[in-house]
Amino acid sequence: MSAPLIRKLALAAALVCVAGPALARKAPDNLVPAGKAVDCVQLTAIRSTEVRDDRTIDFIMNGNKVYRNTLPMSCPSLGSEKRFMYKTSLSQLCSVDIITVLYQTGGLQRGPSCGLGKFQPMEKMAK
Repeated sequence: MSAPLIRKLALAAALVCVAGPALARKAPDNLVPAGKAVDCVQLTAIRSTEVRDDRTIDFIMNGNKVYRNTLPMSCPSLGSEKRFMYKTSLSQLCSVDIITVLYQTGGLQRGPSCGLGKFQPMEKMAK
């Protein structure tokens, strides 16, 4: 295969893994931790994401379960851009995986890459 074709295929595959505002549905703000954090979540169970700030992403799963991922370090521009991509050869997204912020500049441009943390199950706070 030619190098340009490989790059086009890689970009197409990466865009399938893009999480951003177009996919996001608002997760409730009144969430509290519910149980022990896990290392991985199943890719097929992720319905949407909500980037809360430069260190926090809520993964909204099928069945409305929410896993909050708090990155070990701040990821520049994640909170303002609110979109990222990831690549994995597994059927899971794990705390050892890396996300890359995507900038909207006429097209999508790659920004900083940052490591994920553990996935903390969350639930609505009781009133």
